[in-house]
Amino acid sequence: MIEAAIQAELSEFLGQFEQRKTSEGKRGVIRNGYQPEREILTGVGAVSVRIPKVRSRTGDAVTFRSALVPPYVRKTRSLEAALPWLYLKGISTGEMQEALSVLVGPEAKGLSPGVIRRLKESWLQEDSEWKKRSLDKDRWVYLWADGIYSGIRASSERLCALVIVGVNNRGEKHFLAIEDGMRESIQSWKDVLLDLKERDLSSPKLAIGDGAMGFWGAMEAVFPQTTHQRCWVHKTANVLNYLPDSLQEKAKKGLHEIWMSEGREPAQKAFDTFLKTYEAKYPKATECLLKDREPLLPSTTFRRSIGFTSGRPTRLNRPLPRFDLGPISPEDASAKRQS
Repeated sequence: MIEAAIQAELSEFLGQFEQRKTSEGKRGVIRNGYQPEREILTGVGAVSVRIPKVRSRTGDAVTFRSALVPPYVRKTRSLEAALPWLYLKGISTGEMQEALSVLVGPEAKGLSPGVIRRLKESWLQEDSEWKKRSLDKDRWVYLWADGIYSGIRASSERLCALVIVGVNNRGEKHFLAIEDGMRESIQSWKDVLLDLKERDLSSPKLAIGDGAMGFWGAMEAVFPQTTHQRCWVHKTANVLNYLPDSLQEKAKKGLHEIWMSEGREPAQKAFDTFLKTYEAKYPKATECLLKDREPLLPSTTFRRSIGFTSGRPTRLNRPLPRFDLGPISPEDASAKRQS
């Protein structure tokens, strides 16, 4: 996205010199390679960028400077919050200028209407193609869903991106949908899931998400055969909030013992052990865990070879092991414990 914006800036910049010619009639200002690559630290990690250079053939000094990545800039602190807004408000409603001003920051130069127009045309085309791509080439076995607030408000409402990540039977993770909507709305999630189904997404084996979402009602309507799994990432954070700091590390290990168990029976035992350990002094913590006991345990009936690690994938560029989606039998669990 940043690279596309820089290229749009460069095209706009070179357009200012279209009439400048050499004595031989050639263009007076041309591209001239790139500056050394450097990293910009963003809220989503380090991003490598290369700023193009230009050369004047007429003897006049001409220098291209990017407004998005000014000289010596190493951090874009607002990027993590700005990217969802850039997508929702920039592409969805055409308010690209306002969205880019958040991404660029107050110290950067304003982007010209020409640059904005090129960016809108490019990103709208890419967005349209991405949303229409067929999903029938893979068997999607896991879905992770979450409603992510950007921390930025549009008018009086906080913007929310409804995100679905899929894992195929080769253990590869991919974004399947990123749409604006209401996190608690069944209809918002239903619209997203129906679109995925129309693009030939087959019924996944397991769906993982937080409890306070309309996603579950939508899944019942669109993919009724899919097993529901409550997100351990969210649940762990909620439980630890009711415990003192001095106990959180130990409690976290106890929670890991539950969802890392090889089968339902050892998971139930680990669950009961956690309750007995903390219910006397910290009843709110155990009540928080106990109310979602059954929705938290479906993953323990699947083979560990499917690569289930927690409530959601940690890195999209790191594949999981290949999948064997059969449920764990008592014999499998016994053999696994003895190995």
